[in-house]
Amino acid sequence: MTVGKYSIVNPNEGYPLPDSHRVTVRVTSSFGNNYHYGDKVQSGQFAFLAAESGDYMTCFWATEHDPKATLTIDFEWKSGVAAKDWSNVAKKGQVDVMELEIKKLYETVTDIHDEMFYLREREEEMQALNQTTNDRMFWLSFLSLFVCLSVAGLQLWHLKGFFEKKKLI
Repeated sequence: MTVGKYSIVNPNEGYPLPDSHRVTVRVTSSFGNNYHYGDKVQSGQFAFLAAESGDYMTCFWATEHDPKATLTIDFEWKSGVAAKDWSNVAKKGQVDVMELEIKKLYETVTDIHDEMFYLREREEEMQALNQTTNDRMFWLSFLSLFVCLSVAGLQLWHLKGFFEKKKLI
């Protein structure tokens, strides 16, 4: 994107510009294609998208100057990022940025919501596993206690028989 502004500088501040202070302007590409033409103007502006690579030229010329005068032209040429109207883009960009942030937040909230349901399911599974483990530990403890008491009873029975044979009891 390329934009340009030009105007003839008034040599007499406070007075209007004389009619003789006019120029013809042409903006061309290096291949000779015209992008702007202004005939006998005091000021103007142009904008175009550069479709060709190479140098672009602006020519100013003054014709029919009687008496001869020196003209000063205020000329401003911008291209690329400098040519963009950032005030409008910033407003639209801020909305786009906010929209993007809202979409990100929505996705984050959706992920958190799904994660909470996943955690609830996992908690239910863990509670069921804990209950099963507690039941198994109860029966294992009961079996272990039964085995310990049985072994203790067998030891008593064996020792009683042993001492009776030895005639100690």
